[in-house]
Amino acid sequence: MYYIVESSKPFAQASDDLNAAVARNGFGVLHIHDLGETLRSKGIAFTEECRIFEVCNPKQAAKVLATDMRLNMALPCRISVFTEKGHTKIGLIKPAQMLASLSDNAELGEVAKEVELKTKQMIDESK
Repeated sequence: MYYIVESSKPFAQASDDLNAAVARNGFGVLHIHDLGETLRSKGIAFTEECRIFEVCNPKQAAKVLATDMRLNMALPCRISVFTEKGHTKIGLIKPAQMLASLSDNAELGEVAKEVELKTKQMIDESK
């Protein structure tokens, strides 16, 4: 269900490299949520780092939405760069498995597989 790789890079460098990999692979970053900073700003003693990148390929998103508008709740794809016990990791919930649990449409399954290959490639390029 998850695709997570460990990076030898510091958190900030892995985040920057993911941002660049997203663009190289024809996707765009819609927003970056700095979850660690948000928690700390609310007075929570959170020592790990976590940035959630909302990424999207407009053509693929349009295919999904044209088939089943309810799937807007599963978009955009999210890739996280985070630390865990001193190690930087990059990961996502696999789009093909997630979509399979929401729809049995074969065409959508193919779109999800294509998106999964690209998002995994982005992660691998960033580690």
